[in-house]
Amino acid sequence: MAKINLLPWRQEYRAQKQKEFQQVAAVVVMAASFSVFMWMKTVDAQIENQNVRNQMLQTEITALNRQVKEIKDLKKRRQELIDRMRVIQELQGNRPLSVRYFDEMVRAAPEGLWLTNLKRSGKTLRISGVAESNNRVSSFMRSLDQSEWFDSPNLTGVTAKPAFGDQASAFEMTVSVSKRKADSQEGADGTNGGA
Repeated sequence: MAKINLLPWRQEYRAQKQKEFQQVAAVVVMAASFSVFMWMKTVDAQIENQNVRNQMLQTEITALNRQVKEIKDLKKRRQELIDRMRVIQELQGNRPLSVRYFDEMVRAAPEGLWLTNLKRSGKTLRISGVAESNNRVSSFMRSLDQSEWFDSPNLTGVTAKPAFGDQASAFEMTVSVSKRKADSQEGADGTNGGA
């Protein structure tokens, strides 16, 4: 039998297969590198796109926050104007009342009684004065109680003042000021009559 040496052929075959393997491995590595590169580019593009969108949203949020602040400032200014208007309307509406109170005070004061001090705090009026006698103070209190503009006169102090006469005395009292009693009674009668 003849001896055939297959070693060189096997070596060539093995070298060819190894070369083919290296070529396939190189193609796979290149394809994998390209895929990773493309995937990274896609992810970077998506991140950039999201950053642009986030920046746009941040700009819009800043603009909306500015508008919300302006709206709050406008509401605050509006409330201040409404409060001022209410105070002005109350002052305009109550302006004639002071004249009425003084007029009614003069009508209620009897002869022989002098008022020295009037001080109003809220709905309470503090009155100081001098009277020729205690009867004049009583008459003054009755007149205030019957008045349409005053309620609940209350004598807080009486001291003798002989400089103004034998029976003269200085007095202090408080009285509640109110809107006209006749108006409130008419309102109450009108409410009851309509019920």
